[in-house]
Amino acid sequence: MKSFDRLSAASRREFIRTLSLGLGAGLAAHSALGQPLSWLEELSYGPASHEALQAGRQLGVALVGLGKYSNGQLAPALQQTKLCKLAGIVTGTPSKASQWKRQYNIPDKNVYDYQTFDRIADNPDIDIIYVVLPVGMHAEYVERAARAGKHVICEKPMAPTAEDCRRMIAAMQKAGKKFSIGYRLHFEPHHQEMMRLGQNLELGPIKSLVADNGFRFNNDTPWRVDKELAGGGPLMDMGIYCLQGVIYTKGEIPVSVTAKLAPNPDPKGLFKEVEAGVNWQMQFADGAVANCRTSYAENLNSRLRAETAKGFMELQPAFGYGGIQGRTHKGPLGLQNVPQQARQMDDFADCILNDKPTRVPGEMGLRDVQLLQAIYRAAETGQKVSTKDVVAVLDKTNKR
Repeated sequence: MKSFDRLSAASRREFIRTLSLGLGAGLAAHSALGQPLSWLEELSYGPASHEALQAGRQLGVALVGLGKYSNGQLAPALQQTKLCKLAGIVTGTPSKASQWKRQYNIPDKNVYDYQTFDRIADNPDIDIIYVVLPVGMHAEYVERAARAGKHVICEKPMAPTAEDCRRMIAAMQKAGKKFSIGYRLHFEPHHQEMMRLGQNLELGPIKSLVADNGFRFNNDTPWRVDKELAGGGPLMDMGIYCLQGVIYTKGEIPVSVTAKLAPNPDPKGLFKEVEAGVNWQMQFADGAVANCRTSYAENLNSRLRAETAKGFMELQPAFGYGGIQGRTHKGPLGLQNVPQQARQMDDFADCILNDKPTRVPGEMGLRDVQLLQAIYRAAETGQKVSTKDVVAVLDKTNKR
C-alpha cells in the first residue's frame, strides 16, 4: 500500500481535492407508515448525552483529509451537531489549513499534517478522528489513530481487503476505543423506514430486490480508478450502497452471490486498473434474490426497491446526501430529508458518552468488504460464490 507521505505533492493535492461529491439537505420528519423518525427528539440519547447537552459540552472531532466530502458535507454538518464539534484538521496542503483555520476558528495547536499526525495523541481537544481518505489509506490512518488513543469513524468502504479490516478492528480493540464506519444512511429516515418495513414484514415477505447506483466517470477524481488507492472501481465506490441497502432492507445476509463484469469501454485508458461496471445477484436462504448494478460507464438510477407479497416499497433517488424520495404501493412515504452526517456523528458521540455499541461497527465494514470480495471472485470466475464465512452482523433496526 502506498504511504500518503510517499505520494507526490501533486497527487496528494489532487485526490484530497476531489474526494467524494454531493450536497446535503433538509430537516427531520415523521413517517406516514410508521413511528416518528425525528432527530429533533434527540434520537435515543443516553443520560450522559443529556448531561452533556445541558452543560454545553461537545466531543471534539478532527477530520483527516479535507477533500470534497469533508468540505461539502462533514464540516457543515459539524456546525449542526449537538454532541460533537469540529475541533481539528489534518491536511497536507498549507493553503487549506489556513483557509479552514479562518473559516472554522481552529487554533494552530489543532492543525496537523501527515507527518505530525501522531502528535494528536497529546491533544485533549480531539476525542474523535474521522478518516476521510482514499480507501487504500484507511488501514494506516485508523491504526495510527488507535495508537493515538482516539475514537475513530472511518469512511466506507472500510478497506481494500478483509485482512486490512481485521487489522483495523484489532487495533481499535487494543486501544479500547469506539470504532464506527461512515454508513450515514443508517441514520436517514427513508432508509430507516425501508429497514422497518422490510424487517418487520409490514408489507409481507420480500420476494425480490433491485438496487442500482452509478455515474459516468470523467476522470475528475483520478484516485477513483487507481486500484491501490481506491481498492477497486464502482463496486467499491457506488456499489456498496446497493449492497448495504439490500441487506438492511431484507434484514439478512445473502447465502451466495453471482456476478458479471459490465462491458469495458476504455480498457487501456480510464479503466485499465479497475472495472467499468458490475452486475451482480445476491441469493438469500428463503429463495429471495437481489439484482444489483453499478457503473462508472453510464448514469444509473439511484434506486432501492423491494417487491413483497403484498406490494412494493421503493426509494428513488435512494442514495444521495439529500433529495431522497420514497413510496410504497400505498403511496408516498411522506418523509423529509435530514442532515444525514450530523445525525450519524451525533449518534457516534452518544455511543461514546454512554459507552454503548454503534449500530455501524467495524465488523459491519468487514462484512461488506468480504461480500465485495465475493462479488469480485464471482465476476472473475463466472461461478456462484458462497458467503458462508461472511461475518454475521446486521442492523436489526426494528429491534432497537
